[in-house]
Amino acid sequence: MTENPITNNKDSRHQLRDLVASQLKLMLDANNLEGAKSLLIPVQPVDIAEAIEDLPETMQLIAFRLLNKTEAIDVYEHLEYATQQSLIEEFKRQEVLDIVDKMSPDDRARLFDELPALVVKRILAQLSPEERQATNLLLGYEENTAGRIMTPEYISLKAHLTLGETLERLRSQARVSELIYYIYVTDESRHLIGVLSLRDLVIHDPHQTLGEVMKTDVIYIKTDMDQEEVAKLVQRYDFLAVPVVDRELRLVGIVTVDDVIDILEQEATEDIYALGAVQADGDNYFETNLFTVARRRVSWLLVLLLTNTFTGSIIGAQEDILAEITVLAAFIPLLIDSGGNIGTQSSTVVIRGISTDELKDLGVGKVILREAIAGALLGLGLGLITILWAYLLPQSDRNLTVALSVGISLMAISVLASIAGSGLPFLFKLLKLDPALMSGPFITTAVDVLGVLIYFNIARYMLGF
Repeated sequence: MTENPITNNKDSRHQLRDLVASQLKLMLDANNLEGAKSLLIPVQPVDIAEAIEDLPETMQLIAFRLLNKTEAIDVYEHLEYATQQSLIEEFKRQEVLDIVDKMSPDDRARLFDELPALVVKRILAQLSPEERQATNLLLGYEENTAGRIMTPEYISLKAHLTLGETLERLRSQARVSELIYYIYVTDESRHLIGVLSLRDLVIHDPHQTLGEVMKTDVIYIKTDMDQEEVAKLVQRYDFLAVPVVDRELRLVGIVTVDDVIDILEQEATEDIYALGAVQADGDNYFETNLFTVARRRVSWLLVLLLTNTFTGSIIGAQEDILAEITVLAAFIPLLIDSGGNIGTQSSTVVIRGISTDELKDLGVGKVILREAIAGALLGLGLGLITILWAYLLPQSDRNLTVALSVGISLMAISVLASIAGSGLPFLFKLLKLDPALMSGPFITTAVDVLGVLIYFNIARYMLGF
């Protein structure tokens, strides 16, 4: 049998997407709808979604309508929110119901977060009573909590059932449950009392009851737990899903590993943007309007612009020494840039350590001391190189004192930058501020201002001013 060139492509996922998108566009341009439909048959839903997103907007709806109803639901859940919103505005009423009504409640809730309120209200009114209730349940919880990202589609049974009876129930409920690898055991009041895996179900005697086989030390989360903490817990225990309970410990849903992967990606993206003092607000940065991008980025830049005027004022106050030894000005960019880079390196590893809980056993003092020693070692190495370079620089007239001033200043600034880079994230966390967003700009400012002060004070002392 001839292998399909798409399903057996050895290239990367992006190359596969580009291949599908380019062929799909050619077929749609030629109005070859049957060929386009056949092209998509062997392709995975996530790859179809990415291929559709690469098409011009005028073709996206045409390509989406080539899919059968079941596949269309899977593909729609993988589309970016902007594309989902664009398509839903073009759908006819029945198309909206066919897709949205069959989506997973947690995916539907995330979609509704992005849609205009009037559209959400209209769609909610058209959903089946069961789906409307499930969606309203999730929308009632705060954003970025376990309650908002959980799905109420799980398998819950009573402890008196035998494993044989459980297997029969599993067969009948599998199509309406998002995950069947865990069976949750509840009492008559829906309190979570145990859990067993599909593996436990098939290896034990079918005449045993769930109560005899289940694990009673269940790890669960509450509906108000932050989604980032949920992701850490699932990652720690390697779960495929984790049960969610309300304040009375009644089982209300589960968070699955696919949602956790999305959360980890989202949180990592937010931290990376924050390190550059860029607020993304959960949007795709490269699809955001440029005026919105500029508005989000300008606030921190204005803060930095204002605080950096202090650096200019300090340099302006050194006219006497700069007038006598003008070469000192040539080393200012080197010193503050090196300090800023060292501070950013320290803050990056500390913020990452805070995020992954790697630093909880070390303690704040040990972390800062460790980074200070690292800064001293870096400063020593860089300082010695800088002394040699500054001495050999033609403008310095082989002035050893100037070269020593620059080298010693770089050593001091390196230690200062390391302490600031490692200490500020802890300070902002203590103040309940985002360490990633706050640390970068403040480290840059502190190192610039204090670095220039250190440099000129050392130079004045060594040069006798």
